[in-house]
Amino acid sequence: APASERVRIIEERLLSDDWYILKKTTFEYRCRDGRWQKQSRETYDRGNGAVLLLFNVDRATVVLTRQFRFPAYVNGCPDGLLIEACAGLLDGEDPTTCIRREAEEETGFVVRSPRKILEAYMSPGSVTEKLHFFVAEYDMRDQVSAGGGDVTEGEDIEVIEIRLPDALQMIASGAIQDGKTI
Repeated sequence: APASERVRIIEERLLSDDWYILKKTTFEYRCRDGRWQKQSRETYDRGNGAVLLLFNVDRATVVLTRQFRFPAYVNGCPDGLLIEACAGLLDGEDPTTCIRREAEEETGFVVRSPRKILEAYMSPGSVTEKLHFFVAEYDMRDQVSAGGGDVTEGEDIEVIEIRLPDALQMIASGAIQDGKTI
């Protein structure tokens, strides 16, 4: 059944509209057995995003980034630095346009032929964001700058090229812990 037949919004309160939007919603949800259950949830809406894995078949490498992530820092990552695939929020753009812009800003690579492979909710228990996942092949001629991100947005991004077998080992060892990258 469509969600509208199973969800009745009772109250929606704006808790924060600072960085992104945090709301508390009280609603009734119709269970599979037909009874209505009252629930309350907080949702964090930061918009949807796109993520790109740049790869080079001949070199067996991927281009990733390393940057400070405060939420990871406060949750036990000693230096707060995460190794990630290039990503960004859509901010009103279509996913392909977004990932081309983000790749050039963050990694310095112009993306020739991005291929969308899937869409997924990364943390659907509390975050509304859906990510659009892309892959694209690169070679060194595609690098037009050193990357590093948009300094005006507070980005300080290190670009790293890693052999794919090493990246897979880094996932296994916990050196790469970012969900979208894994």
